[in-house]
Amino acid sequence: MDILTLADFDLKGKTVLLRVDMNCPIDPKTGEISGTKRIEETIETINALKDSKVVVASHQGRVGNKDYIGMEQHAKILEKLLGKKIIYVEDVMGSLAQSEIKKMKNGDILLLDNLRFCAEENYEFTPDDAASTIMVKRLGHLFDLCVLDCFPSAHRSHPSLVGFANIIPACAGKVVEREVRKLEEILTVAKAPHVVVLGGSKVADRLEAIKMLIKRGRADQILLTGLIGNVFMRAQARIKYPLGIKGEDDAVSKAHALLGEYPDVFNTPVDVAINKDGQRTELDVRLLNKGDQIYDIGQKTIEHYSRIIASAGTVFISGPPGFFEMENFSIGTKSLLESVANSMATTIVSGGHLTSALKKYGLVEKITHISTAGGALVLYLTGEKLPMIQMLEKAAMRTRVK
Repeated sequence: MDILTLADFDLKGKTVLLRVDMNCPIDPKTGEISGTKRIEETIETINALKDSKVVVASHQGRVGNKDYIGMEQHAKILEKLLGKKIIYVEDVMGSLAQSEIKKMKNGDILLLDNLRFCAEENYEFTPDDAASTIMVKRLGHLFDLCVLDCFPSAHRSHPSLVGFANIIPACAGKVVEREVRKLEEILTVAKAPHVVVLGGSKVADRLEAIKMLIKRGRADQILLTGLIGNVFMRAQARIKYPLGIKGEDDAVSKAHALLGEYPDVFNTPVDVAINKDGQRTELDVRLLNKGDQIYDIGQKTIEHYSRIIASAGTVFISGPPGFFEMENFSIGTKSLLESVANSMATTIVSGGHLTSALKKYGLVEKITHISTAGGALVLYLTGEKLPMIQMLEKAAMRTRVK
């Protein structure tokens, strides 16, 4: 890929917009950040910009969800990690943000509030339309350089990801530079059989990518867990009641079509663990009743999936199979990650939640590649061009022509 990096620019005295992804897991009970890996990942690039005025920008959560919070906690954690004061403003593009940016001195680090507090950042745009958004118009002229260091969001075309870089010089940060290089190395040596383990709650993203993974030879066996697993079990009529999720009919219809087209690829849970008054109760999927809350996969499913993982040449796992933050329901996540770590395969672990879990269970050193990216990494493995990467290539071409 032909993209520019920090080494291609004179950074001293420049005002830099550093778009990172500090979208962290949030404990739904306390509202506190429960995993700091994505914040930790920003440190290397921030340190490389020590002679610049650095405006750090990130989103957190989705509108309406419990993880949709401001960036005050992130600022405190960042301050502790850097051992340096962070200027935090409860504003994104208003007069307060603009005036604080203008007052910055070399070496200063300013963190804007949650980008998704601006309505525009919740929508996808073409690069030209993104450059015409109010956010980019108000802030763009304040920056000399846009550094995109948010691989987990690279599959989105939000204003902060493709808008600023369309009008000012732009390059990849340290995380994106390393991620792309490492993935290219892995993809050149990856061998069959390819086993993909998918969990988590982002059903729409998963459904879009599954077919491409199969078609591009990146998924010989797909092991389903989490909400995406429930959708496929609903499509199989093994769960006989509505799941109550947004866009359920469409998701179940797509899952049904995939099962029909690739009958030998998909594996769904045979047993699950439900939350019964806070206790873990395992039962056969066929015995589920409406109102049962599935919080994890069961022991039989763990054993079946672990055998498939053990015979893989390449394993890609994205999204936890259950609520691993709760001790009673962490068995599925811990067991599958141990199976992946102990396999002889080339292994890729994807997503902020699983990254936190790997650290918790002491398995980090046993994995070939760990990425906090989720949906972006899935799409990258299919060979799809990601909007943020395309914008970095366009920006590089524009700079070289000048």
